[in-house]
Amino acid sequence: MFAVEVRDHVMIAHSFKGELFGPAQALHGATFVIDAAFMSKELDSNGVVIDIGRAHEALKEVLEPLNYKNLDDVPEFEGINTTTEFLTKHIHDHLAKAAREDRLGRVGTELDSLRVTISESHVARAWYEASIA
Repeated sequence: MFAVEVRDHVMIAHSFKGELFGPAQALHGATFVIDAAFMSKELDSNGVVIDIGRAHEALKEVLEPLNYKNLDDVPEFEGINTTTEFLTKHIHDHLAKAAREDRLGRVGTELDSLRVTISESHVARAWYEASIA
């Protein structure tokens, strides 16, 4: 399996509901490093998985509405705990859509899967991986 991975980051604030979260129930900030790995069993006729520049632009486009935001105030997240795990799937879904729309320099159906990893610190990260279809 071949992969191309791009990286960016966001700075957000949010709070969580539920005793499980202890002190994280209070509003707190985080800087997340996001890695998006696009995977394919085969290289295209240009010898690439995808265009790295287009992939990075797509990731930046997905992250822009989140950066420097309090996620508790984002209408589409109303009533949702915006955990790291939740955000990995949110970002995956948007990047998969960009791939399906052939915006990454390759026909999206030629890609096998996409893994989005969010590092919330140097000791903890979460990821979501699924088909692009």
